[in-house]
Amino acid sequence: MKKFSGFVFAMALAVIPFVASAQKTSDPEGYLTYSLPSTAIVLDVEAVQEKFHAGPYARYAEKYLGIKARQKDETSCNIVQVSMTPLVEPDLAKRYTLAVKKSVVDATFLKLSSAGLVSFADGSFGDPVMWRFPTSGDADFSGKGVSSNLTSESATLYRSEKKESEYSRVAVQQSMVVEKTLEQKAAEAAQMILRLRDHRLKIVTGDTDATYSGEAMAAAIQELSSLEKEYMSLFVGYSDFNVQNMRFDVVPSAERESQMYVAFRISDTAGLVPADNLSGKPVVMEIVPQEVAAPVSEGKPGAKVGCVYYLQPATCTVKIKEGNNLLVQGRMPVYQLGRLGSMPVNTTLQ
Repeated sequence: MKKFSGFVFAMALAVIPFVASAQKTSDPEGYLTYSLPSTAIVLDVEAVQEKFHAGPYARYAEKYLGIKARQKDETSCNIVQVSMTPLVEPDLAKRYTLAVKKSVVDATFLKLSSAGLVSFADGSFGDPVMWRFPTSGDADFSGKGVSSNLTSESATLYRSEKKESEYSRVAVQQSMVVEKTLEQKAAEAAQMILRLRDHRLKIVTGDTDATYSGEAMAAAIQELSSLEKEYMSLFVGYSDFNVQNMRFDVVPSAERESQMYVAFRISDTAGLVPADNLSGKPVVMEIVPQEVAAPVSEGKPGAKVGCVYYLQPATCTVKIKEGNNLLVQGRMPVYQLGRLGSMPVNTTLQ
């Protein structure tokens, strides 16, 4: 029991320094503590992943239907929408304290937000810059045409025959059951597609023995189109689509010489992935700050008083690129890339 009590006492001694260190993280009383603002750029990205399954008769699509079909299974991921939203947050690496003279504060100009940061900018924050990319598709003529892609031609063939022979050969006809080749199956499927199209055309034009009207005609045409789609998938294949939405944050750093950041990456198999996942292609954010002119001095400075530091944000052109393809571009203020200024107040600086 004594050993157990000693163990508990030792654990308590180990916890006490931790609690004391946690209490030291609080700011001193009686001081105004604030942080300079920092801009974080939030990217909301929407991508569509396509898993394509090639048809078993894809290699014969051009021969029997006159169309080109994709030959192999493929997986691809494409960005369809990107939005940029600048958010302001405190920069905890740039914190200042201000001591007040005899509890007198002449700093009503300070605009302190709930996050404890100083802002003198009238910039619009929180408005997203959005861009949706139109889907670009190639021309599709797979459902057109009711005539066969094959035709017959006559040709004259010549063979050499021996005139004199001791034996006469008698031809014996024999039938065998064999498995159809893949091309034969493709030819039959193509003929079925053409028959379905022809039957649908006759219903629409009224060139049938039966009479179709109203809902009966619509139901018949829909059923024929559904059957044709099933047979066409044997040639052109089909795709499964998966929509993915991700959010990525980029916080620019003024210490970096190059304002180029890998915002996120895109992978054909994994979709949208973070910047540190090297399996995807990088999507780069480029920030071009606008030059800030030096302030013009007006009059002589007065007596030495306390100063409050603030940041004038730099207006930046932000570009999101995937390779050489520009996805989205917008202008927004970025605090940490701006100019540091100070304002005198009737306080003493600690």
